[in-house]
Amino acid sequence: MLSFQTELEDNIVQRDIIELERKIRLFQEGKIDNDKFRSLRLARGVYGQRQEGVQMIRIKIPYGSLTTRQLVRIADISDEYASSTLHATTRQDIQIHYVSLDKTPELWAKLEQENITLREACGNTVRNITASATAGIDPLEPFDVSPYSQAMFEYFLRNPICQEMGRKFKIAFSAHEQDSAFTFIHDLGFIPKLIDGKRGFKVLIGGGLGAQPYLAEVANEFLHEEFLIPFTEATLRVFDRYGERTRRHKARLKFLLQEVGLPELLNLIEQEQKAIKHKTLFVNTAYLQPLPLPKDTIYPHTNAPITQDQRYQAWHKTNVFQQKQAGFYGVYVKVLLGNLTSQQARDFATVAAQHATDDIRITVNQGYLLKFVRPEALNSLFTALDSLGLAEAGFDSTADITACPGTDTCNLGISNSTSISKALEKVIKEEYPDLIYNQDIKIKISGCPNSCGQHGIASIGFHGSSLKHGKLVLPALQVLLGGGVKGDGQGIVADKVIKIPSKRGLDALRLLLDDYEQNQLNGEYYADYYQRLGEKYFYHKLKPFTNLDTLQDDDYLDWGNDDIFQVEKAVGECAGVIIDLVATLLFETEEKFAWALEALSKNLFADAIYHAYNTFVSGAKAILLTEDIKTNTQISVLREFDKALTPTNSFSFGESLETHVLRINQYEPNENFAKHYIKDAENFLNEIKAYKEVAV
Repeated sequence: MLSFQTELEDNIVQRDIIELERKIRLFQEGKIDNDKFRSLRLARGVYGQRQEGVQMIRIKIPYGSLTTRQLVRIADISDEYASSTLHATTRQDIQIHYVSLDKTPELWAKLEQENITLREACGNTVRNITASATAGIDPLEPFDVSPYSQAMFEYFLRNPICQEMGRKFKIAFSAHEQDSAFTFIHDLGFIPKLIDGKRGFKVLIGGGLGAQPYLAEVANEFLHEEFLIPFTEATLRVFDRYGERTRRHKARLKFLLQEVGLPELLNLIEQEQKAIKHKTLFVNTAYLQPLPLPKDTIYPHTNAPITQDQRYQAWHKTNVFQQKQAGFYGVYVKVLLGNLTSQQARDFATVAAQHATDDIRITVNQGYLLKFVRPEALNSLFTALDSLGLAEAGFDSTADITACPGTDTCNLGISNSTSISKALEKVIKEEYPDLIYNQDIKIKISGCPNSCGQHGIASIGFHGSSLKHGKLVLPALQVLLGGGVKGDGQGIVADKVIKIPSKRGLDALRLLLDDYEQNQLNGEYYADYYQRLGEKYFYHKLKPFTNLDTLQDDDYLDWGNDDIFQVEKAVGECAGVIIDLVATLLFETEEKFAWALEALSKNLFADAIYHAYNTFVSGAKAILLTEDIKTNTQISVLREFDKALTPTNSFSFGESLETHVLRINQYEPNENFAKHYIKDAENFLNEIKAYKEVAV
């Protein structure tokens, strides 16, 4: 059974922070090139900003769960090192901006004092594991997925099999079949099921958004709970070995799935079962049980006479729901653009501590959820939140727009996604006030096609773009329509309908909302309405907005900007740039072999074997590059090595390198095999170093 431990064991965190500090110094001294250093810092949550010389720090918050102390610590860190703003993301992370690179190790160390990590928040790793914010209190859930999310996070943090994959890997847990965590757009998605009293999960595989959306396929209708982590580990090993590593835009698991097909992908996953650490692994589900407030709690605003106030009534109707635990309520907090000032965050933490249990959840639409609020506390809670500007009604409604930071800070942003979101929300609030009660139409915006704002599954979505008019370029919006969640792992990808100038986005929204109000059938959901009328209908409706002959001077200015628009798209880092440099590969090979020896000394046999495996692959790739042979997957490294070099008899393993290395899947990860495999890796390392000397 897997229980939970802090990651401070064996000083591993301290070592990680010291290593980051050392690598920063070597980079600044010119001893590590920029591309290699980029990969290292991304895996530690340090992300280059659009603004030169400063960093965005992504803080990894597993399934969005925060204590009040952790939220206060992040707020204090933002004041000391960043811009005094906390940005909640669609992956339930928190990002802070404008941080000096030199300060990142110190910042990280202070976060770790409250058990908060930056590790693997970015880069080609297992990203933050998300889950329905309502997990544990949802009336519809068969069981709480929070412990499984936590176990998954801890199991794969710093795990050798997922440190340098071809691309990022995203995992999500939904609380139930309504699928509020959007499992169908993840590399692996899990929906809890209870059959004959036994716990398990429906498994979705190979989903993703981005510029080329792909809906996940069903890998297993009911995977027993004890196989959850073993199946995930085997999947990651397959992705690491067979996933694309050269063409960045073809390197997600969804492309491997499309290339080999689901049956073959599952076959490859099955082949890994013998080599994984655990064949079965139960999670200690007694962990993370929330504690209700004491019965004698006195609330600071108990006597506030607001129960008949219209704003309170709207807030109660849209932001408050009864938990599965009798006598308690969950309360959503709508946050514009997901941004809290540091002081707001501290005050919010105080309000949460006074009214709810100490388990704040960040939601996937950039808000927050308070749990275990007693009915007699609701008046006081509303008054307290209102004083902070956080009692806005309409959580997760049409009026609650999801938006990434876009051109405010991101290198990939093409046109603004934040200022226009504010303008769109204002239109809805002032002109369509009843839409705060509409939970069907979702509006989502991203600054570029990569869908960090999840526009690809929006009812009405926009992503940043540009249009050329004569010699000038103006900011534009790609309009997408008809996306959504069908439930139980099924979703709908929105259609790209038309591109319009950004400043016409408000009028386009008005047209779409008015048309729906006038032409919907009784009770017809927006996705059904869109499918009934079809893409061409909406294209022709929106076509007048594309007329560039009527442009005004203001159309050449992006939202929130007074300068003439120009596209300033740089290299993005959200997926980690895939670069293998010949000059560093042998050093990396030696480093990985050292990790193998260290893991062996600690009796971590599976980890030691995988580090030795990476020694083989990295070393073989170094030799191939000296021969000007390029490869795009780990498996192709082994096969190309066999074609080009094994016949020369320069290496002594007596069989093909592929056969020699893939013994990793033929044996249990025990001490005997680990010692033999590592010794073979050492021999290979010595031989490639000798070969390199002769070749040079």
